[in-house]
Amino acid sequence: MARSIDPLVVGRVVGEVIDMFVPSVEAAVYYGSKQVTNGCEIKPSATVQRPTVQIRRTYDKTLYTLVMTDPDAPSPSEPSMREYVHWVVTDIPGGTDACQGKEVLPYVGPRPPIGIHRYVFVLFKQRGPMIMTTPPQPRNNFSTRAFAAHHGLGLPVAAVYFNAQKEPGARKR
Repeated sequence: MARSIDPLVVGRVVGEVIDMFVPSVEAAVYYGSKQVTNGCEIKPSATVQRPTVQIRRTYDKTLYTLVMTDPDAPSPSEPSMREYVHWVVTDIPGGTDACQGKEVLPYVGPRPPIGIHRYVFVLFKQRGPMIMTTPPQPRNNFSTRAFAAHHGLGLPVAAVYFNAQKEPGARKR
């Protein structure tokens, strides 16, 4: 019998960004028609516009927080800015999409300068409406774990990540 291995563990998302958790909510992230699946590659040019993030099959009054980070900034071999936070949305009603929440930190698309970077979306269940007077600043050296602990979010309920690397520029002839 083959053992299944969690792609979040293999991709070192669990350990470097979040602790081990049991997914309890189905969330889907899309850039256009492309669904983000663990470890897939998406070109930065396809991530300029913020993605659609759907929280499925939760029709109660639960609210969620979404955090998107790059744990490989500025370079996977020397992530001295780990984590770089790309987006924070709070108060997302269950059964809807992130655009129904409160964008606390505006979306900034991936721009990996060197190497292959992981871009991680982590969803947390809130205990009630989020009261956040100021967004996380600066964007570098953010900690998803510390953010969750500070706001009493506990362990994630869903997470997914994709890889991206710098696209070659147009060649001159």
